[in-house]
Amino acid sequence: MERFSVLFFLLLFTSACVQKAKADGILSTYYYQELCPIAEEIIRQHVETEVYQDPNVAAQLLRLHFHDCFVMGCDASILLDDFEGIESEKNAGPNLNSLRGFEVIDRMKYALEIACPGIVSCADIIAIAARDAVVSRGGPSWEVFLGRKDSLKASFYEANKRIPAPNSTLEILIANFEDHGLEIVDLVSLSGAHTIGRSRCTSFKQRLYNPQPFEEVWDVRQHEYFQLLRSICPEEGHDNDLVPLDIKTPRRFDNLYYVNLLRGHSLLTSDSQLVTEDTVEYIVSNLVWQYAFDQRLFFEHFVNSMIKMGNIGVLTVEGEVRHNCRYIN
Repeated sequence: MERFSVLFFLLLFTSACVQKAKADGILSTYYYQELCPIAEEIIRQHVETEVYQDPNVAAQLLRLHFHDCFVMGCDASILLDDFEGIESEKNAGPNLNSLRGFEVIDRMKYALEIACPGIVSCADIIAIAARDAVVSRGGPSWEVFLGRKDSLKASFYEANKRIPAPNSTLEILIANFEDHGLEIVDLVSLSGAHTIGRSRCTSFKQRLYNPQPFEEVWDVRQHEYFQLLRSICPEEGHDNDLVPLDIKTPRRFDNLYYVNLLRGHSLLTSDSQLVTEDTVEYIVSNLVWQYAFDQRLFFEHFVNSMIKMGNIGVLTVEGEVRHNCRYIN
């Protein structure tokens, strides 16, 4: 009887937490427990299937979450198409011909609308899918706080302004992250998302063909790396050809990204800034060294930063749950 009473109390407590989260507009890991208990399982199965068919989908879904949260907050504004006065963020410079995974989200949303019509927001789908994408490539897992609503608008202007460019300096990167309420540790740990995925030649070609292309080269290994990049990305054409951000383990979520940085194998200028520039206290380079030697620390910091980023500008009262992620209801 005593055991039953304890269990009953726990169930009541959990239910109270769910109801309080709904009433107060606070994100909760229990948000869909009563509304749609199979929501996360549906998304997980879709992510596993999509990544099995194309491992590059994992990086696409993770990047989609970043680009959504950095423009007006984590509100699925990135998913809206041009329609009735809405100028889609998909057409902004950082996203056009670069950001992918939209059809994958569409398929998840379709399945969720069949199972639980009008319940699971597109913003929450993006957040859950990003977590499951990391797990699918051997990365850490975490509980996703849920209850986001979907935005009723998009911002083409903000998408061009607030998403860091691949040639950003460290000073610009730090300022950009601070503007989103994120700290240096978030910048360095979230940059580790580049352990998976690929980048277009046009995003880094300027590093290869400046008047003195190897002026910044440290040693023979980096010289060979730059020569390899030149063979893939010639000076003329091939702008949309893709190169792995992590040339060693491009399909596995691990800490090799930081090891590569220390070897001079950084693809983007923004990546190289983490080791060639620094703050007065050398906070950035120290974190790179720590993550390179301690994958568990990297995973721990990455999870904390992902949860923190997932709370940027969320809508819990305003907004809606879209029936189709591409259009407002």
